[in-house]
Amino acid sequence: MKSIRAARMHGSMRRQAGRLLVYAALVATGLLWLALGPGGMVPSAAQEPAESAFTRTEAMIPMRDGVRLYTVIYAPREIAEPLPILLLRTPYGIGGINTAYLARALPDLVADGYIFVFQDIRGRFRSEGEFVMLRQPRDPAKGEMIDEGTDTYDTIAWLLEHVPDHNGRVGLAGTSYGGWLTIMGMLEPHPALRAAVPQGSPADMWIGDDFHHNGAFRLSYGFEYAYRMESGREMADVADVIHRYDTYEWYLELGPLSNVNEKLVQGRLPTWNDFVQHPDYDAFWQRQALAPWLKRVTVPTLNVAGWWDQEDFYGPLKIYELLEQHDSRNMNFLVVGPWNHGGWSGEGRRLGPLDFGSATGEYYQRNVRAPFLAYYLKGRGRPDLPEALTFRTGRNEWVRHAAWPPRAGVTERRLYLREGRALSFAPPRGSDAEAFDSYVSDPANPVPYRPRPIQLRTGWSTWLVQDQRFVHRRPDVLDWVSEPLEEDLVVSGKIVAHLFASTTGTDSDWIFKLIDVYPDRYTPDPQMGGYQLMIAAEVFRGRYRNSFERPEPIPPNAIQHYRIEYPGVDHVFRKGHRIMVQVQSTWFPVIDRNPQTFVPNIFLARETDFQPATQRIFRSAQHASHILLPVVVAESSPRLSGDVGRANTRTGGRP
Repeated sequence: MKSIRAARMHGSMRRQAGRLLVYAALVATGLLWLALGPGGMVPSAAQEPAESAFTRTEAMIPMRDGVRLYTVIYAPREIAEPLPILLLRTPYGIGGINTAYLARALPDLVADGYIFVFQDIRGRFRSEGEFVMLRQPRDPAKGEMIDEGTDTYDTIAWLLEHVPDHNGRVGLAGTSYGGWLTIMGMLEPHPALRAAVPQGSPADMWIGDDFHHNGAFRLSYGFEYAYRMESGREMADVADVIHRYDTYEWYLELGPLSNVNEKLVQGRLPTWNDFVQHPDYDAFWQRQALAPWLKRVTVPTLNVAGWWDQEDFYGPLKIYELLEQHDSRNMNFLVVGPWNHGGWSGEGRRLGPLDFGSATGEYYQRNVRAPFLAYYLKGRGRPDLPEALTFRTGRNEWVRHAAWPPRAGVTERRLYLREGRALSFAPPRGSDAEAFDSYVSDPANPVPYRPRPIQLRTGWSTWLVQDQRFVHRRPDVLDWVSEPLEEDLVVSGKIVAHLFASTTGTDSDWIFKLIDVYPDRYTPDPQMGGYQLMIAAEVFRGRYRNSFERPEPIPPNAIQHYRIEYPGVDHVFRKGHRIMVQVQSTWFPVIDRNPQTFVPNIFLARETDFQPATQRIFRSAQHASHILLPVVVAESSPRLSGDVGRANTRTGGRP
């Protein structure tokens, strides 16, 4: 789901120009139908080339409750044999798709031969009915008749009856919201559904995807997305309300979250009202998450994720994990590349300043997705797919895994925060139980999540790979750094930060970042000298340290243990690089400001609730804050300072 407009537009002509600009950019990168996001507005109609290899048919397909969904069908004019149907459903509008776009964006699938079907989901654009954001699966016991799964089922049934020259097999694919729709269509699938490709799908909007991370609200994304999706039947322009060039200033001036309804939208956005009414991980969020529903693998599934997906990285890995528990027929696969949200649909050689040495997106499209669909929808060939295929960053190579997270040849090692702001695999010694580093967190001056000015629809797609030196040595950002590595350090799997911390307040956010620090003199690319590249970063709202369902105040000045999980990495910290850990308590405005005073519902907090607090991160033998790393020991036993300041002490094995 993409970000939003860079500057306020006034009048219908400028809004339409903005739509055309976004559409052109999406077409150029091949993202429109597989990676359509919040920026994915399209022109109201697409012009077909005079000479087209496809016939185009529009249909209003009836659902079981009588609601009709707008659908466009592209069938090849020359069909030598019956072809499978590839169905793509979206809330972002299909009006701008034409055959020229198909040829540019999906050359491998066009060449293979498919009948492409695009559909506006219920209540969006030209489809009838009421739109409900992430409509929960129906409960027949309550008389509920429809959901996105039944709409998918009914669409497939209609297509099989009315579209000629198909082979009776249907594939389902999509990115982000479209990926989630793909999962919904898999729960109770039509018998003709034979393959699914959910790319960048959310799995839990409270635990780790678009709207929250570990209870911390993703403010700028949550507000902007809800405004764009629910202000009308088509995409609205949030620049109509965000009028500051630097959105950091706008959100700070907005004040407490209670001002959104009081001053801006007056309760008109159903999703914002859900945020307000369900601040904790209650039954609403638990039922919307995928964990209760993914109890079987119904069709072959190719889960796709990007290491620097700024919106839904947690989701694909969680979906794969949930399905894998039931994958007795080996139909559940995982692919993770060096991509942002939707990056798998483009060339994929570069992301921001990073050069991966090859076109990773094209590799995925040609060597993974196309053979997967050809095998399951056409019965042709056999995809050379391992259980999990990941792109190992740092070394820039594809790695095949028998399991994910990998188990063979991997050991967990603790990387400790040490005195002198050092990192070491050797634990702290001594009897000083109060050894700590501290900072003052002030909600009135929050740490920006990316360099200011933070503009609408500019910089969002690459902020996870931006140089972290822009906050390095801020007084409210602590850092610990290793000596230069004497050998490569390969980290592959889940990461867990264990922070022992205290606050003078009664609530707090804790953010950790694991950073690859490039050498000051970096010969392969001198412009990357000293670069601080985030490999993992996550936030945790302290009130939920004991229970996501039942928040509770943090005892002031009491040391608490915070366990912060990160879904996964596959990265090589190269010889000569250093490892850095940063810790902070604000990340604005991607994360809302914690008042640092406990209130039952932060969405209803008042200005007077927001107070500075002194934060302490402990690094004593008794309270040893550390990062738990899955180190590939078969690769190396890397050298880091065993005792602080002594770079040549080798440490190995599990501490």
